[in-house]
Amino acid sequence: MEIKYAARMANLRASEIREILKVTENPNIISFAGGLPAPELFPVKEIKEINRLVLEESGSKALQYSTTEGYKPLRELIAKRMNNRLLTSFDVDNILITHGSQQALDLSGKVFLDKNDVVLCESPTYLAAINSFKAYECTFAEVETDNEGMVMENLEKMLQTIPRIKFIYVIPDFQNPTGRTWSLEKRKALAKLAAKYKIIVIEDNPYGELRFEGETLPSIKSFDKEGYVLCTGTFSKIFCPGFRIAWIAGDKEIIHKYVLVKQGADLQCNTLAQMEISKYLELYNINEHINKIIDVYKRRRDLTIHIMEEKFPKTVSFTHPKGGLFIWVELPANIDAREVLAQSIQRKVAFVPGGAFFPNGGKENTLRINFSNMPEERIVEGLTILGEILYESIK
Repeated sequence: MEIKYAARMANLRASEIREILKVTENPNIISFAGGLPAPELFPVKEIKEINRLVLEESGSKALQYSTTEGYKPLRELIAKRMNNRLLTSFDVDNILITHGSQQALDLSGKVFLDKNDVVLCESPTYLAAINSFKAYECTFAEVETDNEGMVMENLEKMLQTIPRIKFIYVIPDFQNPTGRTWSLEKRKALAKLAAKYKIIVIEDNPYGELRFEGETLPSIKSFDKEGYVLCTGTFSKIFCPGFRIAWIAGDKEIIHKYVLVKQGADLQCNTLAQMEISKYLELYNINEHINKIIDVYKRRRDLTIHIMEEKFPKTVSFTHPKGGLFIWVELPANIDAREVLAQSIQRKVAFVPGGAFFPNGGKENTLRINFSNMPEERIVEGLTILGEILYESIK
């Protein structure tokens, strides 16, 4: 067939993580690949009850069209939780409900990016964000990043010298893929630079509530006096990803632009799902549920680090995240993680090679390990196998 696709399609590739996850559908695969929550922690019994209540009390409303902005009681609850946790000052009109935070990223590209515009991001950064923004034919400039976030001197130099920067994309809490967390000082500094250079910041925060140790830090948005910072959140990691309910929050004028482009995409998110989450927040203590998740994930993180310290070669380094879902691994410079993955898949172990998280390429000697999804015995088995493969590769 001769089909004339849009020019942008030439730049799009299948998500490397999604392709690997197809392999991990085999139940015999021990997967450290996807950022999947532990399914045994989903509150199925409670969801069954709230589904009954919502349909009995408001069935005709729950099954009808609703507003693009989202179910108002849910947006009110989201604003309240963000204000309490992250020291923001949102009300209901600052919040737009989205199909997962992934849609919030896609809408960000649609709102802000023209062809050949520039996105500044951490190095490395979230692969699915790269794919979302790339659809709008932008380019990426990777900002030097250390264990506490972007190097601010490097960032400011780029803001001064690179034309057509449209926004800065960051994940300050338990970053995907590295698991690192930004310091308080760098959060303040980024908000200050955003105001100075009049640059939008997208503060992506899917993992912030999954903190295993230390104090919750204020959001970058909390230091934003001019309205340049937008922030996302999601119920996927603290409740259930299958609902696909998340949000983006920010200045009301900017959020209105997001509403306009969302109306061209899907009109609205699932009414029933929004009402069920709102009812759950009304009837149950979600913080108690999150604490149960934290207990399990902390135990799995500790076990993962222990096995990696015991079974991996000493020339392999890795992060020690204080929360979230991921550990970032660096191999010796001459080792290609994609070749390691090929051997691992043969032995029924999967992970994500790190090169895909660098929008401009390079760093093929890195990989990402997820510790939230596999039960403890499979963590031990899978990492032991991976350690054996790494010893064979590095010798």
